[in-house]
Amino acid sequence: MTEPTASGQLSEFGYRQELRRGVGLADLVFYGLIFMVPIAPFAIFGAVFQASNGMPVLAYAVGLVALLFTAASYAQMVKAFPLSGSVYNYAGRGIGAPVGFITGWAILLDYILVPGLLYLIAALTMNAAIPEVPFWAWLIIFVGINTLINLRGIKMTANFTKVMIVAELIVLGLFLGVGITALVQGKGRGFSFEAVFQSSAFTWGILGAAVSVAVLSFLGFDGIAMLVEESRGGSTDVARAMRWALGLAGLLFIAQVWVAALLVQDPAGLIANGDPDGAAFYDAAGVAGGAWLAKTTLIATGIAWGIADTLVAQVAISRLLYAMGRDRQLPTFLARVSPKRAVPSNAIIFVAILSLALVFYMHSREDGITLMSSMINMGAMVAFVMLHLSVIVHFVIKKRSGNLWNHLVIPLIGAGVLIFVIINAKVLAQVVGFIWLGIGLLILAGLYAVGNKPTLEGLATDREAAAPESASA
Repeated sequence: MTEPTASGQLSEFGYRQELRRGVGLADLVFYGLIFMVPIAPFAIFGAVFQASNGMPVLAYAVGLVALLFTAASYAQMVKAFPLSGSVYNYAGRGIGAPVGFITGWAILLDYILVPGLLYLIAALTMNAAIPEVPFWAWLIIFVGINTLINLRGIKMTANFTKVMIVAELIVLGLFLGVGITALVQGKGRGFSFEAVFQSSAFTWGILGAAVSVAVLSFLGFDGIAMLVEESRGGSTDVARAMRWALGLAGLLFIAQVWVAALLVQDPAGLIANGDPDGAAFYDAAGVAGGAWLAKTTLIATGIAWGIADTLVAQVAISRLLYAMGRDRQLPTFLARVSPKRAVPSNAIIFVAILSLALVFYMHSREDGITLMSSMINMGAMVAFVMLHLSVIVHFVIKKRSGNLWNHLVIPLIGAGVLIFVIINAKVLAQVVGFIWLGIGLLILAGLYAVGNKPTLEGLATDREAAAPESASA
């Protein structure tokens, strides 16, 4: 017997192949890397340095390990359910449709706000670098470019991300080369392991709080799962790409924050006063190479966050909206696919409009960036916990799997680490996250009250397929 094709696997769940399968393994890895942004720590380095008490390398290393467990659970569920929608589908089919709705609602907080946060930081960064161009103009430029590229089709998006990832890696290589050379020449504080671990500065609470901030850099690896219906290799390529992208990004993050931490001139001051203007990394780059390197890393951050990262973020959220609209758990107009380009065009345009509205509102608030960051991290971590629980319920409880390492031990460790991070996150993040979940529960209760309880289109097909097996048993 031969393995069913990726399109054949999709039909088993009651869906038609509407999106074009034009994405290969390398495309998926590039997509995941560009979503996470290889230079993501540039923008939040100061915040992670402060939260970790001067141990940013430890924060990123623990974050990487925690999310490798999450990637392992993703690999199990994407093979079981090779469908767009990611954790929304995994929890819905692994546990139950109502749980899938709440999990989708949780990750929706992440995916809806991520493009807005990235656009906000990018527009502010580019306005600081080139003040002659106003904030609002940068914002419209970024949103317009990304929307046009995404409407052209997934292949064009994939090709564009390859160009952007190369450019980012060049800038990162430049910083690391100049930074290490500067340390060898005696600039900064010299080589040490202080950025990795300091017994006098360490507490478990500090580690949890720091990881809850650092994990923002990793968010996006999970977006690879959203492209399973557009992957030529289906779930197999998606699972591989998630591990590769997460591992590569983690190593790059650790390298750059280690070098930057050693170039911080006043670590005690940064810990005590924080980094209100987000300039800590660029100041470190200035110590290493002067004003030209500080300006180069600043502009690279603006372009990377404003075009490359937001481009793939728009892809991810549009696929989630498409999946939930297809199952009638969100308005069905979001499920419309362009016949010519084979992309969810309505969802893409909706994300663009929503991002503009969010950014203009958050820009008017003094705590806009802090508020959005807190909401994004909490939504993602809650959804990841539900992902791990879905693996346990689907494989161990329902399927009676004997593979306890992959289907019980790894999910328990992954969920445990994430719960530890959630508990130690900032109070604002906890409050916002649970308010959002509360709203989702109210909506779910309303759906039941009007007789429109959540269902997944393919569940009926699943039950019909299982009936003969049950009968024969």
